[in-house]
Amino acid sequence: MSVRVLVVDDSRFFRRRVKEMLESDPLIEVIGEAENGRDAIDKARSLNPDVITMDIEMPVLNGIEATKKILSIRRIPILMFSSLTTEGAQATFDALEAGALDYLPKRFEDISTDKVVARKLLCDKIKAVVRKRPFTTSRLSTPTPNTAKPPGGSARSLGDVSGQSIVKPYGGIRPAASVTVKKGVYNLVVIGTSTGGPIALQQILSKLPGNFNKPLLLVQHMPGSFTSAFAQRLNTCCAINVKEAADGDELKPGLALLAPGGMQMEIARSGSGNIVRISPATIEQNYKPCVDITFSSVARHMSRKTLAIILTGMGSDGCEGAKLLKSGGATVWAQDEASCVVYGMPAAVTEAGVVDHVLSLDDIGANLAQGI
Repeated sequence: MSVRVLVVDDSRFFRRRVKEMLESDPLIEVIGEAENGRDAIDKARSLNPDVITMDIEMPVLNGIEATKKILSIRRIPILMFSSLTTEGAQATFDALEAGALDYLPKRFEDISTDKVVARKLLCDKIKAVVRKRPFTTSRLSTPTPNTAKPPGGSARSLGDVSGQSIVKPYGGIRPAASVTVKKGVYNLVVIGTSTGGPIALQQILSKLPGNFNKPLLLVQHMPGSFTSAFAQRLNTCCAINVKEAADGDELKPGLALLAPGGMQMEIARSGSGNIVRISPATIEQNYKPCVDITFSSVARHMSRKTLAIILTGMGSDGCEGAKLLKSGGATVWAQDEASCVVYGMPAAVTEAGVVDHVLSLDDIGANLAQGI
């Protein structure tokens, strides 16, 4: 049975290009096209697609407003096409807040110069998000920003995609509602994620109190033009401090460092403490930033008292690094299938047998907050 897709864009040329790429996969069928947000709402009603690809900037009604209206009628997975600019980043985060599940660059050359790779990634994302149907969304209440921070805008929520923990065992481990987090057990928290990660990270970090006293390293698969805006957005809605990591930044309690897009983040010793080292990604590296690279670096320097968390995402990035961390004495948590947008990365580490606890997205932040 094929995945039925509605393609929405005001450019006839782009709609045709997306349709050609999608229908190169025998499991995907483009059942309709829409040229603006109002047309998209009507086509979503009449055609009942499995997935919608949505442009953001369109006449009559933009993609963000169309997404809100469509999702108020029926829970259809929506992928946004976004320009890789600062303005595009802000609009993309607004789209995720509105309920879109993921995004892709509007220029396929920004995904890969290899047309085959770009086409495969688009098709894989379509097939990955449709497996999530039916999915549920419940908006987070807007978190109270840290009043100790300098003013820089109002608190913003990226929304919430969550589900109930289920009792189906994964690799012999059942999802748990809570785990024992003793004070002083962890010196560092490292989190890796991909598809669905912006929403997941916002939900987890917003639950941490202002006196959370562990440093955090965050690795989210994201373009370089997005990570600065994403870090700023997280910083406004979390009590802890969040910033895009820069070379030489110190690991400090209550500070979350987000790996810059297009780069790699590792840690190194500096005097009596630890700092991050940011280096350009190489052509042969598939993920930029890469969870495995960051996790492996942590494993070399401070594995024993580290808590590693693998969240929603396609593929298996983070699995090899988690194995190294686990062999050095680290604790590993994985997000459960029910609350993942895509159960790929958490499945890989769970099936590898290195996970200590499987938790729902709702429970990860609450349990993490205990360890202050």
